[in-house]
Amino acid sequence: MKINFIFLLLALMAEIIGTVGGFGSSVFFVPIGNFYFDFYSVLGLTAIFHLSSNLSKIFLFKKGLDKTLLIYIGIPSVLFVIIGGYLSKMVSSSFLEIFLGIFLIALSLLFLIKKDLVIKASKRNSIIGGSLSGLSAGLLGTGGAIRGLTMAAFSLEKSVFIATSAFIDFMIDFSRTFVYYQNGYIHNHDLIYVPFLFVIGIVGTYAGKKILRFIPQDSFKRLSLILILLIGVVTIVKILW
Repeated sequence: MKINFIFLLLALMAEIIGTVGGFGSSVFFVPIGNFYFDFYSVLGLTAIFHLSSNLSKIFLFKKGLDKTLLIYIGIPSVLFVIIGGYLSKMVSSSFLEIFLGIFLIALSLLFLIKKDLVIKASKRNSIIGGSLSGLSAGLLGTGGAIRGLTMAAFSLEKSVFIATSAFIDFMIDFSRTFVYYQNGYIHNHDLIYVPFLFVIGIVGTYAGKKILRFIPQDSFKRLSLILILLIGVVTIVKILW
């Protein structure tokens, strides 16, 4: 099978922007992947790609984990990503792509308009946020932004925030990889990309960490949101066209 290096370059950009912007790479990787693969294949590749990406984040930002959030956000996320993974098989890929586009547009507009949006820090909201992010990750391939919004309420130090989020994300990806495999989303002919995506996950995270030192995250976050908005519009136009 011929390897598409433009796709790999875009995957690297998705990892860098996702790391710096704080939304995670899947919010960019999934819609980009849809231009090169069918939606279900993208879900399978995203889970595998994220395993390496999140391992590198845990290693590079290893200054402590918030064990309380690992329990209250992590456990519901794992349970609901499994549910979302199985539900994805019951819904047509075209509908899921349209829903993904709507999700990306709504998400970006919410953060762009409500710049100071804050969720109250509580166990209840942690469980709800974890459940929604897990369901979204299993069904649409991306749920990091919902988890990020939930975790932001606890005012964690940046490295603790990234490490905790990455650890929860790793738990999510590890769980949904088995579900996607059982669903038939992980194809042998796509596995040729796995070694490249593994390297991209490490290099992209490292590059993102370096960029964070020079660019204010708030400025980059706004740029990331605009990109998410545009990707959401393009995703819907592509399907309807």
